[in-house]
Formats: sequence, C-alpha cells, structure tokens
Amino acid sequence: MTRQSTLKRAAFYLVLVLFALVYLGPFAIQIATSVKTDADAAGNPLGLVPDPATFDAYRRMFGLTDDSPVPFMRWFGNSTFVAVTVTLGRVFFDSLAGYALSRLQFSGRRYVFLAVLAVMSVPGVVLLIPKFLVLNYFGMYDSYSAMVLPLIIDATGVFIMKQFFDSVPVSIEEAARIDGASVFRTFWSVVLPMARPALVTLTILSFQGSWNEFTHMLVATEDPAYQTLTTGMASLFTGGLGSGTQYPLKLAVALVATIPVAIVFFAFQRYFVRGANEGGVKG
Repeated sequence: MTRQSTLKRAAFYLVLVLFALVYLGPFAIQIATSVKTDADAAGNPLGLVPDPATFDAYRRMFGLTDDSPVPFMRWFGNSTFVAVTVTLGRVFFDSLAGYALSRLQFSGRRYVFLAVLAVMSVPGVVLLIPKFLVLNYFGMYDSYSAMVLPLIIDATGVFIMKQFFDSVPVSIEEAARIDGASVFRTFWSVVLPMARPALVTLTILSFQGSWNEFTHMLVATEDPAYQTLTTGMASLFTGGLGSGTQYPLKLAVALVATIPVAIVFFAFQRYFVRGANEGGVKG
C-alpha cells in the first residue's frame, strides 16, 4: 500500500508539473523573446536562449532611443489613473449599494436587485454602441471622465457586497444604533471593517478588470493622448506604430503590462484565499 500510494503521489505531481509547464511555457518564451534581436526573434521564435541577448526592446519601450515608436509611459500613466480611480470608486460605491440592498427597507428594493442581476446577464459588447452615443451626447467623448465614469460602478461588485452583507448578523448593527450611531456610521465603522474578504475580492477583480479594459476604451476615446496600455498595445500589434515585426518590443510591452496586476494579486492573495476559506466554512 505504501508503494502504491507513493506511485500515485508521484503520478499526481508529474501531472502538476506538466500543467505548470504548459502554463509557464508561453511566459518563458515571452521573456526570452523580449531580450532578443528582431532577426533572432523572427528566425527562432520559440527559442529560450537569445543569441545574442540584448535589452534594446526595453530601451525603445521606455523612450531611451531616438527610434522609439511607443509612448509607453503615457499608456502606463493612463492605465494607472483609470485602474486606481475605478477600483476606489467601485469599492466605495458598490459597498454602499450592496449595503442599501441588504439592509435598507425601501419600496421596490427587490426590483432594484433584480435589475442588478439583469445587468449582470447582459454581454458587455451589446452596450458598446449605446455607451458611445451617451458619451457623445453629453460631450464626454475623448476625455478621462469618459474612460472612468461608466466603469466606476459595477453590477457584479454590488452583487458580491450585497451577498456578503446578508451574512452579517443584524444584531451587530442594532447594538451600534442603540449607542446612537447613524446608518452611515454603522455601515462605515461597524459593518464595512467586517467585510474585508469581500472588499479584497472586489479590489482584485476591479483592478484587474479596469487595467485590462479594452472594448470600453475603444468607444470612449480616439485621441492617442488618452490611449491606455490595452489600446496602445492593440495599435502596436496591428502595425500602427512602426514597421517590421518588432516581436521583442511587442512582448516587452506585454510583459511589463502584466506586472501591476501580478503585484496586486500576490499582495492580496492571502486575504483573498482566507476570504474564500471563510466563505466556504460559512456555507
């Protein structure tokens, strides 16, 4: 039995290693290609050993050479502004809306919640043309407000927060109100600190979603000054910026663009996993 269990464990770990190689292989190729020359990347695209190794792609990306076609820092700054603003807005407003739907008694509350669920069921691509028409009608097209305001509240975030607040005992809030706390004070000082697992989940999803947002930016802006990393990389990958394959430059930009999302995920990972475990225990 010991030998059989050892063989099963070895086979299990072998399968895990194979899956890890499948997932990590493209990242290894991306990193290796980003430090290749254009000729080496085109002639040996899957090679993991650059010949020769060079950081010219990164120098061009950060504008350290005269022939840099990529305004990377502008893209990065726009993406950072959008991601941070949208994340803060969603965490605050989605929490308020979720608490209102969970605790406040008002006429039509059930129908409002059903409307939130209905919005979640609508594919985002269906709303692209209405978004463009609305932004153009209000004179917001090609501006930072057009990039941020339509994304600052999310139906999924409202649903997540509402479901979490439903699991919080009402007796905790009643004790706060007996002490004279207002509704907002009870929400801000008593209930919201207890919602850390849901807030961490919402923070990760909001940052990742807004950082990688592409379709909304297509209909919200046209001026290159408002391009984010996603729309900028689309222009680069389709040949709109410079000629030639530029594989090292393209993969260098894509690699650096993934770093902020990875940092946010790993920074909040233990809270995210802890929240998932707590949710599983409650369920």
